Amino acid sequence: MVPEGGVKPTLELDPESVDAMEMSGVAEVGKVAKLAGSKQMKEVLTKIEYYREHPDPNLASDNDSAEYQLIVQANNLSVEIDNEMLIVHKFIRDHYLARFPELDSLVSAPLPFCRVILALGNGEDLRGDITGILTSGAVMAVTVTAATSKGEPLEEREWMVVTAACNMMFTLDEAKKTQILEYVESRISLLAPNISAIVGTQTATKILGIAGGLQGLSRIPHSNIYVLGAVKRANTGFSTASHSVDRQHTGFIYQCPLVQRTRQEDRMKAQRKIGAKVALAARVDIAGSSPDGSFGEEMMEKLEREMERLARPAPSKVIKALPRPDEEKKARRGGKRARKAKEAYAMTELRKLQNRMVFGEAEEETGAYDETRGLGMIGSASGKVRASAGEARSKAKLSKMSKGRLASIKTAGTATSGLASSLAFTPVQGLELIDPSKARAKVEDANSSWFADGAFTHVKKEKGIGKPSS
Repeated sequence: MVPEGGVKPTLELDPESVDAMEMSGVAEVGKVAKLAGSKQMKEVLTKIEYYREHPDPNLASDNDSAEYQLIVQANNLSVEIDNEMLIVHKFIRDHYLARFPELDSLVSAPLPFCRVILALGNGEDLRGDITGILTSGAVMAVTVTAATSKGEPLEEREWMVVTAACNMMFTLDEAKKTQILEYVESRISLLAPNISAIVGTQTATKILGIAGGLQGLSRIPHSNIYVLGAVKRANTGFSTASHSVDRQHTGFIYQCPLVQRTRQEDRMKAQRKIGAKVALAARVDIAGSSPDGSFGEEMMEKLEREMERLARPAPSKVIKALPRPDEEKKARRGGKRARKAKEAYAMTELRKLQNRMVFGEAEEETGAYDETRGLGMIGSASGKVRASAGEARSKAKLSKMSKGRLASIKTAGTATSGLASSLAFTPVQGLELIDPSKARAKVEDANSSWFADGAFTHVKKEKGIGKPSS
């Protein structure tokens, strides 16, 4: 996830993977830790000494300057030193395990672990002075455990290997703190003072390095800034100098002090808010409108207030007191919507009759066994049960489409009666299918032809019935 123009950062080692290594069979520490005294480290330290005496005047305005590239390279080197110190610490533990097996569980930090080893030594009795290295409680625990430890002294050659590894640990720590970190903090405050005020100098250097400088960072949306430096796999441990990425969708901003001071459940929200403020600070640093970092300090104060707000407990639910019994009820506003709501849940006349009972008479019941329901006055009451309330209730719950469909069904149902049939019984054996409409038309035609004038129209008058003969 390195944008165009950015520098790929150095990945931090997982402490759990380092603990799984087996280094008891390695003869020298130089075979597993080759950074101390390497050509890369010497070149970076030499350039740092040079630019301390001859700073680049175009550092704040030109992201392609050689000193800017040195700042990014030095910051990546500090991460490599952290990884190297983890490996050296594991080497020392595996080789000193035979002399004091319990020390690993009592002292976990790498530097105090090495100081305690050199203070106790490799004699028959581990009675060295460790006051000032550990706290008073830890000093007591280490002293008592060392007196009862069942470890055996190491050979002279093995002890020299452990001593050399401890000295390498001190050399790496000294180079990182006094030379690299101090230089990076002093120069990054000049290049990006407002970003440094929000996330710190070390995190600001990582963000600028992977984004390709202030110009590249200003072109990245604020919703993507907080994932700069994210890795695909989720590490579960933490390094000695800075917290590593311990979950997905978290980057360098997740490692800044403000996020780490926030509660675990609020850290994802915190890194998003900080990413938005970093986007604003990057634009301010490019414009140079706040070279003293006052804008970043103001954003930092706002973020701290926001983190305090997130840490507050949820407000307790207010229990409203009941009204006085003699207090008049507030007049409710009526209207079409209120009437519709009442009609939707109104009691029908049929339900009202079910709730009524005749005095001195047993009501009818429906159902069987224990699942019976009384019918009340249903069937015994005089009068007709009005269905208007039930219809209004059903209409109130129907949608507009359902009402139109129901109306069309009712209109089509009134056209033809359900009792009409096209079957007719005739004297002929069997059933004959006839059309009632054609039968009616045949009768109408006969009537119009035979009885048009109210008499037999087709009988001749001279030969009619009842006329006297000549």
